[in-house]
Amino acid sequence: MGFFDKLKKINIFSGFGSELTDDFYDELEESLILADTGMDVTLELVEELRRRVKAEGVKTVEGAREVMVQVIADALSAGDTALDLSTKPSVVLFIGVNGVGKTTTIGKIGHQLREERRKVLFCAADTFRAAAAEQLTIWADRAGVDIIKQQEGADPAAVVFDAMSAAKARNAGVVLVDTAGRLHNKQNLMNELNKISRVIDRELPGCARETLLVLDATTGQNGLIQAKQFKEAAGITGIVLTKLDGTAKGGIAIAIARELGVPVKYAGVGEGIDDLKPFDAQEFAQALI
Repeated sequence: MGFFDKLKKINIFSGFGSELTDDFYDELEESLILADTGMDVTLELVEELRRRVKAEGVKTVEGAREVMVQVIADALSAGDTALDLSTKPSVVLFIGVNGVGKTTTIGKIGHQLREERRKVLFCAADTFRAAAAEQLTIWADRAGVDIIKQQEGADPAAVVFDAMSAAKARNAGVVLVDTAGRLHNKQNLMNELNKISRVIDRELPGCARETLLVLDATTGQNGLIQAKQFKEAAGITGIVLTKLDGTAKGGIAIAIARELGVPVKYAGVGEGIDDLKPFDAQEFAQALI
């Protein structure tokens, strides 16, 4: 069974006969919109499908399906999906609202990096939420990595400073930083993340850095609104899409890549430690269509 097999398929290609008619394209548009792809992106995708079908002389619905898989895979190509971990240490910041699975995501990625024989350090810089550090500590124990934390209510930038110092002292390869999701406006968020960024720049000048936005796929178009706000406030380098099992329809991944030009770097389809994987656009498109 493939990693994305839990995705809800757009069943247009299996239930609409074999002829390529205008009705087929109308129904495809409707299906994509219902799959959280959004109106503008849907119209772009269907227009591109029409263009390629005509250029390649495709006559059947099954042939159009194969073309559509490629159209979606291409639309998802918004940059390198691999993490930039080219320096030692490298730093990955995780941002996003509460409840999207940020701490769990850090735990799972930390586990994977450990499996790759990298020395990983967790930084519990979400000091606003009660039990955030405790949750991250549980994941640190499970993944077999060290964690730097302070008491609840501490200055997040101070925790990041400690983590950068520890990373240098312990020869860590990657620092994964949890940040607060409970910041009430963009200015607060920007100020907090700018402060954290300045600490990283000062303590690890020139280090490879990623800022990953963790989004809950079940929020659909709300996820796109969140992504736009976080991109404006924080300059994100990639998306982690969680909870793609169950009710999530997955089209939101296409909308984000297309509208924001930010690649999806990881996708999660369940609660297990191995249910988060580096994102594969081709595999995702095959599963969706």
